[in-house]
Amino acid sequence: MTTATPHTDIRLSGWIGRLSDPWRSYALLARLDRPVGTWLLFLPGVFGIFLANSPTPLSTRLIYTALFAIGSLIMRSAGCVVNDIWDRDIDAKVARTAGRPLASGALSLKQGLLLLALLLLGGLLILLCLPVLCWELAPLALVLVALYPAAKRVTWWPQLVMGFTFGFGAPMGYAAAGGRLDLSGILLYAGVIIWQLGFDTIYGFQDMEDDARIGVRSTSRLMAAWPRLFIGICYTITLIAFGLAAAHAGLSAGFWAFFSISAVILMRQVLLINPHNAPACLALFKQNVPIGMVFALAFILGRLGLL
Repeated sequence: MTTATPHTDIRLSGWIGRLSDPWRSYALLARLDRPVGTWLLFLPGVFGIFLANSPTPLSTRLIYTALFAIGSLIMRSAGCVVNDIWDRDIDAKVARTAGRPLASGALSLKQGLLLLALLLLGGLLILLCLPVLCWELAPLALVLVALYPAAKRVTWWPQLVMGFTFGFGAPMGYAAAGGRLDLSGILLYAGVIIWQLGFDTIYGFQDMEDDARIGVRSTSRLMAAWPRLFIGICYTITLIAFGLAAAHAGLSAGFWAFFSISAVILMRQVLLINPHNAPACLALFKQNVPIGMVFALAFILGRLGLL
C-alpha cells in the first residue's frame, strides 16, 4: 500500500504509518487516519445533550458527552467497515478509494467482518451506559448504518441518507439528557440532517468524474450545475432549524452569539464553492469540524446561561 496523490483515501502520516500490517490496514479500515468523520458524528450528539431543557445536572451531561465521544469513534469506524464491505468493488474503480484495505485486498472480507463484530460489541457496551430511551432508538441507528451504503445504488440522494445516519447522534444526545424526544429535538435533528446533506455534497464533488464513469449516483452529480444555490438552501434551512430548536428549548443569549459566528462561516462556504476544484472542496468539507465545534459551544453556553 503506497501513499498516492493528495486525494487518496489513505493517510499514512503519524502513528498509523509506523504500524505493521495487518494492524495498519485495520486502522485504515476503521478510518483512524482521518478523524473528521468521528467529529462530525460526535458533535451533533453534543448539540442534543446541551439543547435538552431538563433538570439533568451538568456533571451528568458531561458524562454523556464522554460516552458519546467514545461511542462516536467506535460507531463511525463500524459504519466505515460496513460501507467498505458494501463498496469494495466500487472502491477499487475510484481513484480516491482504490487503496482502501478491502478494495485493495490488504484485508479479506472475513477480517473486515471480524473487525465489525468487535466494534459493534464496543458500541453495545457504550449503549448500555446510556438511558433506556437511547436503547429504544439504537436499532433505528443500526438500520441506517447498514442501509446507507446501498443508497448510492438506488437514489440520487445518498448524501441525504448520510445526513439521517451521521446526524442520529443529535436525537440520541437529546434523548439521553432530556429523557424524551420533543419538538426541539426533532428540529435539531432536521437541521443536522440538512447541514450534513450540504457538506457531504461538497465532499462528493471530488468524485463526480469517477462516479459518472462507473454509474454511481450522488447528490453532488445531481446538483453540480447549481452548487451555490443548493448548498445555500441547505445551510439556510440548517440555521433556521437550529434557531427554532434553540428558541423552543429556551437557550440563553450565549447561544446566539456563537451561532452567528458559525452562520457567517457557513455562508462564506457558499460563496467559495467550486465543484471542479477537488482540493478546495475537501478543505471546505473539513472546515465543518470547527464550524460544528462553534455550534457545540453555542449550545453549551446557551444551556448554561453564560454570556
